[in-house]
Parts: sequence; structure tokens; C-alpha cells
Amino acid sequence: MFGMTGFKRWIFLAAAGLVVLLVAAAFAFRVDILRTALDPRVPFQAYAPPRAPVYARPQAWALPIEAHPADNLPADIFFIHPTTFDGGKHWNGPIDDPDAARLLDRVMLPNYAGPFAKVGRVFAPRYRQASLYSQMTLRDDARAARGFAYGDIRAAFRYWRAHRDTGRPFILVGVEQGGLLGERLLREEIMPDKALMARLAGVYLIETVVPALGYDALSAVPACTRRDQAGCIVAWATPQDGDRRRMRDRALIWDESGVLVGLQGREVLCVNPLTGGTTRDVVTEHAHLGAVNATGMEWGMRPPFLKRLVHAQCVDGFLDVSKPKSTAFREAGGWADQLKVAPYNLFYGDIEADAQARVTTLLGRTVYGLAAAPITRSETVKTSPIHRID
Repeated sequence: MFGMTGFKRWIFLAAAGLVVLLVAAAFAFRVDILRTALDPRVPFQAYAPPRAPVYARPQAWALPIEAHPADNLPADIFFIHPTTFDGGKHWNGPIDDPDAARLLDRVMLPNYAGPFAKVGRVFAPRYRQASLYSQMTLRDDARAARGFAYGDIRAAFRYWRAHRDTGRPFILVGVEQGGLLGERLLREEIMPDKALMARLAGVYLIETVVPALGYDALSAVPACTRRDQAGCIVAWATPQDGDRRRMRDRALIWDESGVLVGLQGREVLCVNPLTGGTTRDVVTEHAHLGAVNATGMEWGMRPPFLKRLVHAQCVDGFLDVSKPKSTAFREAGGWADQLKVAPYNLFYGDIEADAQARVTTLLGRTVYGLAAAPITRSETVKTSPIHRID
């Protein structure tokens, strides 16, 4: 027989063991639990989306669009941000959702739009993004939510063209969900326009699965093979936990009619950000130009770089990246945060140098430089007589 003390100890150990089992089960099924919690529970066809952004208003842009601070830089960047909205009530997030806006402003813009701040004027539209839940399921409703988000991106791009485009070289950038939308924008809005294509310095589809077919050497926008090449596409996707097969099975791409479909055996495009080319060799740490954790930094501030930190290799169309040893590059936040793109950028310095090189090539220069400051006022100069001195 147990004594009272022994019985209490047995109860305590049993309860502790049960808690451990429950925590382990919750962790093992965390994606399923999160998916259930974020499900809008309404068919997309019956869903009333948030109000559309009005891109003539500054509130529809994540970075200041008036009196742009980088007017003296030679390029424009159209930046499409990654997922910041979890879901729950909405299939597509309102642009003023406070948690999503905070994650965008504090984390995503400094880390992923930041590399382009020294390259040109960055235009980053807020849009009714598909929720994180829509990335966690292959349901038709989720695909419809992603397609719906494209309508906002197209409207924002057309506004930029009509009201902010000054004829400079430009770069298209999309990250994760933004990369998927950017790939469609490239094919539908940019590639058919010869004048626009002539100014395209480069396309960056970061953490985005892009089919290699259609971006070969004969394409109007070929895959980049070297860093001093303009008018080409840089794209890569890094599998979580190295699970390339799972990422391939769950990847969605646009077909010719603008419908999201699976890869269906298509080859995936992988351009190694350490070289800016399609090499399949291991690129060592010696080529790495700088990782940063810029979370919380004010826009325009240049974060300190950690160089020679990671090596990378394109394998079966996906980018395998070594894990950095620095504690600054660890996943943080709750379960939902860990399913979004990382809150740091391992290739910040590489992307910055890459984008500058492609703009330089397009401009026919040998050194990247700033444009002359715009003239904001005129001065009348009076003539003065010249007195000859013999």
C-alpha cells in the first residue's frame, strides 16, 4: 500500500507525465491544430472580402509614396510583400489589420525590401493578401483567395505606371506569396509591353516556387546565369527542414489561364543568390556577402552585415542552405510565425549587390552610382559685362 506521501508523489508523476504527453502531441499536430483554428469556415464564393485599397491614397502603400526619400537613385523597385496575415475570420486580410501591419512594418520590410533601399525608390503596396491559412491547404477556396489578391497587385502596379513611373530602370520583387503574385504580374503586365521590358533590370522571386519552363535562355525574361546580366529572373525556394519532396508536392503555380495548379512534374527554377546564377555547384561561405536581422530597424537604416556565414546549393530545383551558427538567425514567435518567411534575411548583402549590378549593366555603366539630385527650383542669372584688360 502507498502511504499518503507516496500516493501524492505518484499522482504528481502521473500528472506530469500526462502534461508531457499532451505537449508532445500538441507539438506533433501543431499544423493541424493551427489549420483548424484559422479556417474561415465559409466558402470563398459566399465570402464578403474587406474593402479594396485605393492606391491614390498614401495609406494603401507600406512605404511613403509622397516625397520619396530615394529620388536620387537610378531605379524603381515594385515590392510585393510576403504573408503577414494569419486568417480566422477572413480569407483575405484587410490592409489595416494591426497585427499584420505591424509584422510587415517591423519585420518584412526591413529584412526583405531593405536590400533594395540603396538601389532605388521602393514602392510597396498594401494589398488584401491571402491568409496564412490559404497557404496551409490546397482547397479550391484557398486558391481563389490567392487569385483574388492578384487583383490588388495588378491595380497597384497600374497606378504606379500611371502616376509614379518616371521612366527609370525598374526591378520587380516578390517574396513568398508576393513572389507567386509577382510571377503572374510579370507574365501578364510586363512581358507583353516591349517598352517596359527594355527598362527591366531584374526580377526577384524570393522563397517562391517558379517553373523553370518558360524562363530558359530563349525566354523574354530568361533565368539569370551571372550577376552582370540585366533583364533576367532570380528565383529560389528553400524547403523547411530540407523536405524538398513535400514542398514540391504542395507547390502551386499559375497555368496559362491564370488558374493555380500543381507542378505536375515541371522542373523548378533555382538561381543561387550567392552567385546570381543557375549553378548547381556548392557555393561556399567565401562568396557570402552578408546576412542581417533587421527586425525593428527604422526604414533606410543600414543594418550590420554578417559575412561568410552560410553556403548554398541548388538541388533538384530547390535551394539547400546551411544553418547559420549565430543566434541572431533563429526562428521566433508562435506556431503561425514559424510557418511564414524567416524574420531575418540570410542573403541581404548578396541581393543588394546583385540588384545594383543588374541596374548598372542596364545603364551601361561600370560603377553603380547615384543620379543627380532633381532640380526643384529655377534661378534667373543676370549677365554681367566683360571688361577687357590689356
